[in-house]
Order: sequence, then C-alpha cells, then structure tokens
Amino acid sequence: MQTRNLGNSDLAITPIGFGAWAIGGGGWAFGWGSQDDADSIASIHEALDCGINWIDTAAVYGLGHSEEVVAKALADIPSERRPYVFTKCARVWDENRQVGKCLKADSIRRECEASLRRLKVDVIDLYQVHWPEPPEDIDEGWQAVQKLKEEGKIRWAGVSNFSVAQMEQVTSYGPITSLQPPYSILRREIEAETLPYCQKNNIGVIVYSPMQSGLLTGAWTKERHEALPADDWRREKNKQFQEPLFSRNLRLVEVLRGIGSKHGKSPGEVAIAWTLRQPSVTAAIVGARKPGQLSQLIGAASWQLSPVEMSEIERFLAENPG
Repeated sequence: MQTRNLGNSDLAITPIGFGAWAIGGGGWAFGWGSQDDADSIASIHEALDCGINWIDTAAVYGLGHSEEVVAKALADIPSERRPYVFTKCARVWDENRQVGKCLKADSIRRECEASLRRLKVDVIDLYQVHWPEPPEDIDEGWQAVQKLKEEGKIRWAGVSNFSVAQMEQVTSYGPITSLQPPYSILRREIEAETLPYCQKNNIGVIVYSPMQSGLLTGAWTKERHEALPADDWRREKNKQFQEPLFSRNLRLVEVLRGIGSKHGKSPGEVAIAWTLRQPSVTAAIVGARKPGQLSQLIGAASWQLSPVEMSEIERFLAENPG
C-alpha cells in the first residue's frame, strides 16, 4: 500500500489506519457495547496483513482497555511489521468510571506515563490532545505535550477536534504535526476553513468517522438500529442515528451502494474514498470489530471516485438535506 507523509513529521503512513475506539468495548460514556478481545486482536492482525501501518487509539477508549488490547495484539509482531501507534490525552476518569476533561501539565504527564505502560512501548509515535477542553488550559496542555517530545517520551505531537483559532493559539509553543477532526459525507464542517489552513501550514489531517461511526458501511437496517444495546453511545448520542436522519442516511447508503457496485466496492469503501479525495486529507481512521470487516473496506485506499459519481452524491444531499 502506498504511503503519505504526515505533516511535518517523518511518519509515512498508509491512507487508511486502524481505529481502536470501538475495541475499547462498553461500560463507559462513549462505549460501543460489549466487545470480544479475541475479535479485536484478530482484526488488528488482519489490518497489518492488509498493509495498514498505523493504529489510532486513546487512553479514554474503554478507560484504558483499548490501549491494553492494542499491546496484546502487537506483542508478537516482529519489528519490521510493527505499526506506528498513535494515542491521545486530555480525558481522565475516576473510580466510578466517570470521564472528565483535563489539560493540566501534571495530568498530561501522568496520562502519558500510563499510556506508555498500557501500550508496553518506550515511546509513542504520535501523541494527540484529544479535545481542547477546558479551553482555558490548552496553552498549558500543549506546552506539556511539547515537553514530553523534548524528553523523548513521544516522537510527534498532534491535536484532535481543534478549531483553526485554537491551533493558531498554541502553535507558538511548538509545531502541530497533525489534526484529527471528524469528517464524512455527513459531516463537512472542516472543508471551508480547517482543511485549507492545514494544507497551508503543513499540518497532516487524519480524519475520524469517515463512515459516520459505521452508519455508511451498508450493514445497517432499522431492525439492527432498534436492537442497539443500551451502552452503545450511538443509540442516544449520535444524531445521525436518530430519525428522521437515520432513514435519510439509509437512502444515502443505497446511493453509495449503487456507485460502488460498478467497481466491486462496498458502500463503506465509497464513503472512505470520498474523504480521501481531499488533497489536504492525509489518511482516514477505519475501525473494525471483527475479522473480515477490513477486507470489505481496504479498497478505498487505492480507488478514486469520478466527477460524475461525486456529483451523484452531491445531488442526493441537496435533494435530501439534513
């Protein structure tokens, strides 16, 4: 698989990376319901077999569990096949599993040390500030991350969910290697200002939820939606899974299915390729919870939509506004 350079770093990453949010499992505020660790490990191994060379996780995914599963999956991987590992800070939790926001320097340091232990690595390839919250502490948090870079705890430093103004605010303390924003056919807020800013300033962009948290994979039905477990965050906290948007989105999937069928591609591959068409987008994070899922998505890394197919998607969105 071809690679692309990530911003101002020396990281050459594949256009698709393995997203480890869902493999954190359930039992926390933004969990995805129960998850079998054996399936998670097999999915990571499948990603490596497909040529993917990076994994994106976060300390808060499963309240540390996702990082632990990533470590287990990589334990026996030889060095020449070992992927880059990206993780995040600025979300903490208490003994009652309640998640809080913190960008204080001492907290960032503790979080980094904990992630290093859970991941069983000596250095984190890309360490990202997960959310710019609380906003009054982002300067302190970014300076703390830069200090970790100076000490060799992390190789490169990025941000996630930051606005252009927030990136401009912190960049005087140290360069931003990458931004991780949400981006999909259904979430396009970053197109007007954020993507041009990143391209101008050599900031890599790795987008998350290119399939809108799995909604655009082609695997959803109203019956599956109704059966979502209570601890799957999408049930109540993702408006794209709520009516009337949910039914509209299922119709969009059929448009994507029609486009993909002409090329032997799945609706999910069409959705991912749609995000990768942007020259300012370096790569897309693609999650998988069971072996076999990635094989239906990996084709997006080397395929492009035609102008006619792009117009077909735009026409549907114009005729069916959210």
